[in-house]
Amino acid sequence: MKKTPSLTDLVAMAGAELTPTDRRIAQAVLAEPTLLAFGTVSHLADQVGTSRPSVVRFAHKLGFQGYTELQRQVRAEVSRRLVRPSERIRNDETTDTSAHQAINDAIDSVFEIVQGLDIAQLVKPIVEANQVWVLSGETSRAGAIAFCSGLSMIRPNVHLLDDRSISNELSNAGSGDTAVVFDFYRYRRLVVTATRLLAQSGVRIVAITDGPLSPLVELTDNWCEISVPAIGPFDSSVPVVAIAELLVSKIARELKGKTTERIDRIESLWESTETFFQ
Repeated sequence: MKKTPSLTDLVAMAGAELTPTDRRIAQAVLAEPTLLAFGTVSHLADQVGTSRPSVVRFAHKLGFQGYTELQRQVRAEVSRRLVRPSERIRNDETTDTSAHQAINDAIDSVFEIVQGLDIAQLVKPIVEANQVWVLSGETSRAGAIAFCSGLSMIRPNVHLLDDRSISNELSNAGSGDTAVVFDFYRYRRLVVTATRLLAQSGVRIVAITDGPLSPLVELTDNWCEISVPAIGPFDSSVPVVAIAELLVSKIARELKGKTTERIDRIESLWESTETFFQ
């Protein structure tokens, strides 16, 4: 099998075509590949002191159709070195400032993705579903919990699956249902297996993942790609929670009157049972 060229190889092959600006970008990403692997176009441009179009042109000169395609290859290249939290701790040079920047960039990237996405099409199976099943890997659990909590407020029959109950719960799923799956690189085997079984049962799949190489993508045409940066030893939960809340907001608008009626009933029950201290 032909070996995929590394980032260093690609820069070397494109050397004659690189402008001084391209060379500054190349020097930055070769010195610290995670700038490209886990950052947005804007973040990389700011770090190098150039513009977003210049970064995109750099990706084209290396033979890619755009920044996302280049990022996908470099992410796969560096993730083998950085996926383990212990290795990230050994190599960690995170500061409060860089963590702040990474989180801001992650949120910005989510909104950029949503703006270019047909989000109505993405949420349509969730709006129409008889039951909604929510699955996630470990690092995406915060997003799944936020999504399940919000969605349960605006529609019935929402189930968050966990390792202990997943086998029993799968027997209750079938045609007319939808599964919303959150999972990212180092994809959890149980999540992928359960998603495959749900798809085989006629359940429609909505996947929130990190790109077309995800094993979830082969199970559905209805998926959303988001970038998850590393903050210290672990992947950040911030972009996953952000996309979860944006999806719930869109679903609430799609359900309209049904949402307000359900929330009013829940509020009434909270009052009658004195749920809250004040």
